[in-house]
Parts: sequence; C-alpha cells; structure tokens
Amino acid sequence: MESITIKVEDDLAKEIEKTMKPYYSTKTEFIREAIRDKIKNIEEEKTKKKLLENFGKAKTKITHNQEREIREKVSKEFAKKYGIELE
Repeated sequence: MESITIKVEDDLAKEIEKTMKPYYSTKTEFIREAIRDKIKNIEEEKTKKKLLENFGKAKTKITHNQEREIREKVSKEFAKKYGIELE
C-alpha cells in the first residue's frame, strides 16, 4: 500500500473530524472512502457525457414504424428474459 501525505487547513480538519465521527473510526478510512466516491462520480460523469455526445447519432435514418417495431421487439425480448408477461 502506498502512503500519501496531505495537508489541510485547520477548519477543514475540524470539519472532517466532526463529519466522520459517527461513521468512520479513522480519518484515513474516511478520506479513502471520499476519494473512492469522487473517482466513481468522475467516471459516471464521463460516461454520461459520452452517452450524450452520441445520443441520436444513428448511422441510418429509420421511419416511425420501424422504430416502433424495434421497440416492440426489444420489449418482448426483455419481458421474456425477465419472465414478464406482456398483454
């Protein structure tokens, strides 16, 4: 395991101490979890951004009826996969 040393302002150190008390036994544990959460949030934001960049960029144009047929087909496949009966 690698050690990382950080310095924080006194006010931030007090805020960490106050916030972590009921949930974490050490500052290190609290900070590790905070870093993991931040990394997860950044990855989620990257994924959302990439999805939005590609949203609606179909290579071919389809008609409304074709889109409806595709949606129905996909719905039936998911229903079958998860044991859901469609009307």
